[in-house]
Amino acid sequence: MSNQIIIQSHKGEYSANFTRGGIDQLNNNPIENSVYIIDQNIAQLYSSRLSNILSSRVLIIEAIEENKSLNQFPYYVNALVQLNIRRGQTLVAIGGGIIQDITCFLATTMMRGLPWIFYPTTLLAQSDSCIGSKSSINSGNILGTFTPPINIIIDVDFLQTLKKKEIYSGVGEMIKVHAIDSPESFDKIAASYEELIIDFTTMEDFIYSSLLMKKKLVEIDEFDVGLRNVMNYGHSFGHAIEAVTNYEIPHGIAVTIGMDIANYFAADIGVSTQEHFERMHLVLDKNCALYRHIKINTESLISSLKKDKKNSSTQLRLILPDHSGRISIALYDCNKELYNSIDRYFSKYSKVA
Repeated sequence: MSNQIIIQSHKGEYSANFTRGGIDQLNNNPIENSVYIIDQNIAQLYSSRLSNILSSRVLIIEAIEENKSLNQFPYYVNALVQLNIRRGQTLVAIGGGIIQDITCFLATTMMRGLPWIFYPTTLLAQSDSCIGSKSSINSGNILGTFTPPINIIIDVDFLQTLKKKEIYSGVGEMIKVHAIDSPESFDKIAASYEELIIDFTTMEDFIYSSLLMKKKLVEIDEFDVGLRNVMNYGHSFGHAIEAVTNYEIPHGIAVTIGMDIANYFAADIGVSTQEHFERMHLVLDKNCALYRHIKINTESLISSLKKDKKNSSTQLRLILPDHSGRISIALYDCNKELYNSIDRYFSKYSKVA
């Protein structure tokens, strides 16, 4: 495995660098003229290893969805002004996807643009969201930017302090991109599933392959207007699951269930096969096992699914496997057939007492 991936973007190239102990290197050699935006939990867990950084210009944010809302941004802007941020100075984000979104949005809009660097600390961020340029903030899901960091440092040492559910959530997105790449790529990560969730060397290898697979798509379609939309495999159902369970199910695990539903429905309506559903179901079921007990109401799920911004005016835009196991996008009616398929799926695979 190489220790670097170069990604081409509209802002020029940027890199994702795999560096064990990267956070220690940063603490020992802080970036000149920078302001650090840090996940509160990371600041607490790694206080001794971040001692130099925490004594410099820093904005600490609790990484919860409410803090990614539009009405929080005046506070962040004022905090950076109080820290004497200047044009050309660098924002350094240390955290997961919420910190990434906040920092990216600030970097895009403050001083008409600031460079930023990202130290992703969650598996979801390391294996998926850290590349691709996109950010979004919580304002009806309509505000966001495309501004890549100038550099990404991936330090898998951070994964040692993640909760089990956070590992499974990140693995869900890794499974997704491998399934999109090819049936063979999916089979490879499925065969290594038991090992990768406990061995960080194996995990690092699959983080690397996940980013390489995503890189191919984002370099073709950086602004998410065509081919890259296939990266939403599992997300239409997954976002609806998050909404109807009030986010009790973590994102990557909701996406895992979403992929399983997509495969089941595809087999039901004949665009794919039962063989492909069963081929993928075994590992998908393992990855969401901790959350199979949560009841998901089919009618509420369909109602939420209809609100997906990717839909046409009359049909749902769903991403499903075909007969060869390849993942593709098409429009489908939201009808009784879909309702019955999802209802059968939950009756068969949920573990509600």
